[in-house]
Amino acid sequence: MSTFRGTFRSHAARCSAAHSELQRQVDALTKQNLELRDELRASGVPLLEARRRSTVSLPTTLGPDPLGSVSTFGNISPLLADEETRAEFVSCKSHSAPLQQRLPSTPVVPSTPVLQQRLTSTPVTSPKGLPEKPAPSGEAAHPMDTTRGEEEVEEKQYPDGKVEQTLSDGRTIVTFPNGTKKEISADRKTITTRFYNGDVKKIYYYAEAQTTHTTYPNGVEVVQFPNKQTEKFHPDGSKETVFPDGTVTQLKGGREEIVFPDGTVVIVKRNGDKTILFSNGQKEIHTAQFKRREFPDGTVKTVYCNGCQETKYATGRIKVKDETGSVILDGKWSHPQTHRCA
Repeated sequence: MSTFRGTFRSHAARCSAAHSELQRQVDALTKQNLELRDELRASGVPLLEARRRSTVSLPTTLGPDPLGSVSTFGNISPLLADEETRAEFVSCKSHSAPLQQRLPSTPVVPSTPVLQQRLTSTPVTSPKGLPEKPAPSGEAAHPMDTTRGEEEVEEKQYPDGKVEQTLSDGRTIVTFPNGTKKEISADRKTITTRFYNGDVKKIYYYAEAQTTHTTYPNGVEVVQFPNKQTEKFHPDGSKETVFPDGTVTQLKGGREEIVFPDGTVVIVKRNGDKTILFSNGQKEIHTAQFKRREFPDGTVKTVYCNGCQETKYATGRIKVKDETGSVILDGKWSHPQTHRCA
């Protein structure tokens, strides 16, 4: 037992060091994000209230509740489950926190470093709103029409049938053979495309913040940041964020789903319950009452909020430890409710 305790302490020390490094990276990314937003504000472009957002308050950061899920069970093999030392468990009080504090800041699954970094670094940071696109110079007063009296300075015709017109006010209009027209503003910051079927696509580029805001005909808005992060806002209020490392987060109807490059999926429900699907076939479920890990071989390990542990094996064996780590039951599983230590 002392050997396993020593192993556990060593593992905890490595996890603490990894968390400190990840937190440092998170702080740097957060600072960079705030600087970008300050630049947007300084440019005089007001922030648009998030349009038609669902009324559900979703997490703005993945707060301090450790993914004990991942640290509660560590990297323990099912074959060694009955020799493991008692894992620390976050108190029930911590699980009653708001949703924005539910996701972990110190996940310590060595096999899922990407999961650790993203869950600690606001993978689901929700911006206060999209940058509001100022009306491009000349667009409101000048619909895409060259017959209103402006002098056409230059016209180029291309072999593929495309025609490019440069107007006296600096705008450029490109007409394609199928009737689609693309207008580029004089300052080259705004591109408006009017498709032959009546659809309109607008792209605005914030030069100072190096951010591009695109509005598509179906109402989808996409914001692309200089660090390659992309945020997509849908008309139904849902949001999708793609991070440079390939992590994708989706917020919809009070439900959050995070998909990591290694295949790990984290699902957070409106009530804060969390399900983690690992690429190795393991599954974790977090509620206010317990944390449970299910292994591919049928083994199920549960840690309750009072510190009591319960391990069930596919063979029917059940092992129960109290909050001090003492074994209080080790035998055949016949009536699960009578052995429950919660």
